[in-house]
Amino acid sequence: MPKAARKRKWRPGNSENLIGYLFISPWLLGLIFLTAGPMLFSLYVSFTDYNITSKMNFIGFDNYKRMFTMDDLFWTSLWNTLYFVLFSVPLTTAGAVFIAVLLNQKIPGMKIFRTIYYLPAVLSGIAVYFLWMQLLSPTTGLINTVLAWFGIQGPSWLFDPEWTKPALILMKLWSVGGGMLLYLARLQGVSNVLYEAADLDGANAFQKFWHITLPMLTPIIFFDIITSTIASFQIFQEAYVMTENGDGGPGGSLLFFNLHMWNKAFEVFDMGYASSMAWFLFVIIMVLTVFNLKFSKKWVHYDGGDNK
Repeated sequence: MPKAARKRKWRPGNSENLIGYLFISPWLLGLIFLTAGPMLFSLYVSFTDYNITSKMNFIGFDNYKRMFTMDDLFWTSLWNTLYFVLFSVPLTTAGAVFIAVLLNQKIPGMKIFRTIYYLPAVLSGIAVYFLWMQLLSPTTGLINTVLAWFGIQGPSWLFDPEWTKPALILMKLWSVGGGMLLYLARLQGVSNVLYEAADLDGANAFQKFWHITLPMLTPIIFFDIITSTIASFQIFQEAYVMTENGDGGPGGSLLFFNLHMWNKAFEVFDMGYASSMAWFLFVIIMVLTVFNLKFSKKWVHYDGGDNK
């Protein structure tokens, strides 16, 4: 290493380093006091009987034992959440890819359609939930009214335990514009040379999509699956707003994990138990994320080759 380069190595007294630390200090302070600090505190609290109003006592793994063996609603909330994740993530990902491919066509007025499909992604969450509560009304809702035009008896949606989760998944499909925009941006960067070469080889539209378009989209699909899975496991607002008093809907069909955790923390102030639930959810998300990262090497293709 040249002598000049050795002198510029990172040292605490280096003025350039001090300036750099000064610029990132707001982020570091936020990380320490607003993220890492509360996380470590909640980890400790998960091993206590902390309930805000009384002294905090260390009880070891009792909260975790109680979670697996004594709380029936824990398993109900976990199943509801897994159901939502298993169906919403693949459907929203496939829907976003499908719409992006359609909106990538070069026809007049396409910018208007792109704007229309993206608008739901920027609307306020609470307002959207109230809108969908009206749309999903069994008697006066627009969805059942349209179904009745074709002689189909619409379900009760949010009032039927078998249709509550499909109703929320349908609502999620309506707002795939955010993911669609990412896919559309990636499609804009795919070289036409690849498609021209495929035309010379006699490839049809499906073959070009399967062997060119889809592989070029896999990095964005991978990113979308990771972020969508994390967000779906943390579903809370929809169930809290769209069910009466946040009770989880008919038969507890919308009692998602985060809603159950919220009720334990802020309805009965059982903070120790709620913290143990939070860390269990963290472990689930972490395991799935690591699995996706490992498995991605088999199907994600990057422009640089060798999946890098």
